[in-house]
Amino acid sequence: MTVLVTGGAGYIGSHTVLALAEAGEDVVVIDDLSTGFSAYLPEGVPLFIGDAGDENLLEGVIAQHDIESIVHFAGSVVVPDSMRDPLGYYRNNFTTARNLLNVAVKRGINRFIFSSTAAVYGNPDQVPVPEHGPTRPLSPYGSSKLMTEIMLHDVAAAYGMQYVTLRYFNVAGADPQARIGLATVGATHLLKIAVEAATGQRAKIDVFGTDYPTQDGSCIRDFIHVTDLSQAHRSALAYLRNGGASTTLNCGYGRGYSVLETIDAVRRVSGRSFAVQYAPRRPGDIMTMVADTSRIRGLLDWRPQYEDLETIAAHALAWEDKLFRERHGELRHAVSA
Repeated sequence: MTVLVTGGAGYIGSHTVLALAEAGEDVVVIDDLSTGFSAYLPEGVPLFIGDAGDENLLEGVIAQHDIESIVHFAGSVVVPDSMRDPLGYYRNNFTTARNLLNVAVKRGINRFIFSSTAAVYGNPDQVPVPEHGPTRPLSPYGSSKLMTEIMLHDVAAAYGMQYVTLRYFNVAGADPQARIGLATVGATHLLKIAVEAATGQRAKIDVFGTDYPTQDGSCIRDFIHVTDLSQAHRSALAYLRNGGASTTLNCGYGRGYSVLETIDAVRRVSGRSFAVQYAPRRPGDIMTMVADTSRIRGLLDWRPQYEDLETIAAHALAWEDKLFRERHGELRHAVSA
């Protein structure tokens, strides 16, 4: 039984591919490498470079590798970018998923795991936010993911597909052994920016909004370690294979940290200081987002291993130090050559 992972060379995708491969799964990846890295895939995992919405490519890969389940990561994820380019986000997130589902139905694939987001909730009515809370996204990013959730629900009902939709909260950290991590240049993840500042790659870190009605005026986020999230995908796949019903699950820890608390955690772990600049609120940003995790903890065989902000920050920093040394070494080699 082979699992197709779209976007499997990206940040979360590569960690999930690693988790699946280490568990003995046969995995195949489709990725256009726009934000992914082929070097971060385990040895022996086939990679097809291309668009996850290309139905001809999908047909060929699925037929060649006898795919029985799909884990769909491929898409665009930056809220401010989605405000500037909504059509691009609807194409990459919604249309790509539509084409993928079309091929899955034609090929009789009836297990599907979808990478969604807490951005579908908008500003929640209650915190922690449960899966049944109202969905009022504030950005085209959130809207495109919600539209895909609705489409997946309808497709599953019509064609007998079983699915798990995983709504990620704030994904952070890196492989505890620093084998892989977030390497995309210009990434907008808060922890990534903070560790770049701690390693001297950024002159400062911007905090967008310090006048929210929170304990220190900055936004509140629920962070989840990327390795714990990758294991949630493994558990979701096992759940479906065991006959589990289609469901939607929050992926977080149920604990919120402010932006300023997060920056302080990186300073403590790194022992380094860096400049912080305060900026106005950004359109599309959500004030407080913390997960109600009772459903995922009760339904899946999943127990987080890295449920601590300083641990997440330490793993992110170790990866960033390694990445910085590698890139600095490559630069020196190019200059000397």
